[in-house]
Amino acid sequence: FCLVHVQFLTFFYILLLFCCFFPPLFALLTTFGWDVPVILRNSEETESRPRVPKKRMVQVKNPFVLEIDNPTAASLTNGINLKLNCIENCVLTCYWGCGVQSLHEALNKHICSFRIKSPQKFEDIIKGDCLHRNQFLVEKDVTEEKLCLLPEDVGIKDLGSIPRTRYPLVALLTLAAEEDREAYEIVSEVSVIHVPDEKYGLSCRMLYQYLLTAQGQVYDLKQLFMSANDNTQALNQSLLKESSVVENLLEKFGASGDELERIEENGKDCVVCQNAMVNWVLLPCRHACLCDMCVKYFQQCPMCRQFVHESFALSNRANRFGESGTLA
Repeated sequence: FCLVHVQFLTFFYILLLFCCFFPPLFALLTTFGWDVPVILRNSEETESRPRVPKKRMVQVKNPFVLEIDNPTAASLTNGINLKLNCIENCVLTCYWGCGVQSLHEALNKHICSFRIKSPQKFEDIIKGDCLHRNQFLVEKDVTEEKLCLLPEDVGIKDLGSIPRTRYPLVALLTLAAEEDREAYEIVSEVSVIHVPDEKYGLSCRMLYQYLLTAQGQVYDLKQLFMSANDNTQALNQSLLKESSVVENLLEKFGASGDELERIEENGKDCVVCQNAMVNWVLLPCRHACLCDMCVKYFQQCPMCRQFVHESFALSNRANRFGESGTLA
């Protein structure tokens, strides 16, 4: 009796499985035939990821290039060498000990209505709030070095204790010819430079650089950070072929022309795939490290792991994903 009962239960379970499985399968094949749709879902798509906004960029021509030559030798007593290469005749005016409040007042007035297109305009605002003034004429398309020096008869060895009310050096670059001031969108460049003295020996460096436009905007230039690997220190030099000096401005972020010129061309520099050219800068960390294909997969910077708030493209080649944000 027990043997018959076990065999009956086995047959019952087989019949139950047949009734539950095969009728739905038959209905599915009847509806779709053998072309049954199958949905394959990528594991990355199971998580909802917000798209990183793309920053709209503006391409303009910057006539000014200024950098510090041999910063280790610079001091308040020995002066500072500035290297310049401008595409038009320019005037370099150096203001030693320019007041911090006076400088920012000048920048604010430029935004409001008082455009700083010449040294005289700048001096009308600061009203002599500096210790000494050097001025030089810079010829176009010629790399020149200018020694800015604070004369000994001024009798100043340092700028006092910290916090200070004066910047060690403010360098103002303006276009020399009136017709050039009307032709260029960028009309002047203000560089704030720290120069060491007897009381504060921090090495010489560029603190801030501002581009002032004819429409009253003030853009704060910031350096782009590339990978430390020599094989990935590259940006597309086609940016520089389009004009003598190209400035990529995006509201308060950008890269100066002399910084772009120091970056060599390389075809395999994306830090992720190592097979495509770097074309995207991530904000706010400013790491230039991703190509067009890899940028859409990251909400955190692959170099520093900081969350990406925005990103922008370096070149104006076609964006294969149809996003806005490349150079105009």
